[in-house]
Amino acid sequence: MSTFSKVGFIMATLGSSIGLGHIWRFPTMAGQNGGAAFILLFIVISVAIGVSMLVAEMLMGNRTHKNAQDAFYELDESAHKRWHYAGLTVIGGPLILTFYCIVLGWVCYYLAAISLHLPATMADSKALFGALTLNFEAQILSFGVVMALTAYFVAKGVKDGIERLNFVLMPLLFIIFIGLLVYAMSMEGFSKGVNFMFVSGFDFASTQGKGFIESTQTLLTYLFDKITPKTLIDSMGQVFFSLSLGIGIVITYAASTQKNQNLFHAALWVLIPGIIISIIAGLTIFTFVFEYGSSEDVGAGAGLVFITLPVMFEKMGVAGSVICMLFMIGLGFAGLSSTISLLEPSVKWLEEKTGKGRVFLSWGLSLLVFIVGSVLILSLNENYHALQIAGKSLFDWADWLSANIIMTLGGIATSVFVGYAIKEEHLREWTKGYFSPAMFRFWLFAIRILAPLMVASIFIYQIVSLVQGKS
Repeated sequence: MSTFSKVGFIMATLGSSIGLGHIWRFPTMAGQNGGAAFILLFIVISVAIGVSMLVAEMLMGNRTHKNAQDAFYELDESAHKRWHYAGLTVIGGPLILTFYCIVLGWVCYYLAAISLHLPATMADSKALFGALTLNFEAQILSFGVVMALTAYFVAKGVKDGIERLNFVLMPLLFIIFIGLLVYAMSMEGFSKGVNFMFVSGFDFASTQGKGFIESTQTLLTYLFDKITPKTLIDSMGQVFFSLSLGIGIVITYAASTQKNQNLFHAALWVLIPGIIISIIAGLTIFTFVFEYGSSEDVGAGAGLVFITLPVMFEKMGVAGSVICMLFMIGLGFAGLSSTISLLEPSVKWLEEKTGKGRVFLSWGLSLLVFIVGSVLILSLNENYHALQIAGKSLFDWADWLSANIIMTLGGIATSVFVGYAIKEEHLREWTKGYFSPAMFRFWLFAIRILAPLMVASIFIYQIVSLVQGKS
């Protein structure tokens, strides 16, 4: 069986987590939740719970070297062995691909067709993006290119496809965004971006005459006062979704790594660069927004990338087109590494269940995703009323179901399974190489209590929001 090298496993798992969620969703969520308070919660929850959930999923794959469903089955110590049904959440990957690749196709379209012809006004930018969502041919072409690239690299296998690609994409991604950050640091808007992301307008005059510890306490009190239930839920959701938890990705990748892998270190190497790229993307985007826009633009939602930023880039002149191209290339790299990780668990599962070849399964499943995705593209056109349900397009429903039902249920199942269905003495034995007794106790507490509470809170909040018509 082809396996990752130690570094290759980290790079592949990092590639799965650093997608549009870190570079697009993170700044969007931070902008809508006031900046610093959201970011503080995101970092705290990432360290306290995110690492614990990563280690739990990595442990399942690393101990069994099986696909996600069979990993549950092999580790299930109950008499009925019904936990393997939880592994069926691998279907979430192809479902996410049906709309994720459409969005990534938009990135490709903007890179190829818009970067050199940027809109000058917000009205023009909105009209341009609106026209794209109605342009079936353009979307099908870009969607098809993304799916073909995804199928090609998954078909190449763990070593020659996924690992090799991420060894190229991840360094290039960081080089591009560090370069954009350095450029942003030369702008006057950079200080406003820093203020928004880390202090949210805190009045430092209130700390005059106070020591460092007291001043820090005053700042933290100020930030925590800004936390609302929505900020808390959104920060928990960002941690959960940015780490690719709940749909078998981490389990599948860990199944192809070496037995002596230090999973705690691997989890940190996935988490910390992910936080760093999120911060870099946020600082870069908010600097551009404050430099050429207004504070109202930071909460522009999903339109931040495709509507607001192109106008900001246009105001930079010729340099703006270059920056737009680099930004979209970075987004494309991040997105492609994620699409590959979304397809891989299902391919591995089908490969082991059916005995069919990886090439056939990769291209066959990609074709199925392409067919379903084509229908989702049509649903974005309001003229296709049959593809609208309860006022939402099939595209929106695929997004909502995968993120709020399949991933959350998968996350709860994994945490409860590892925390309660596997004997504590086995967990202690398996993790003694990288957990001290104190660290093990905290990890077990996080898996048994904190993680299920976090994911259940996200699930309940989203269901209530749907019923109330807020989603």
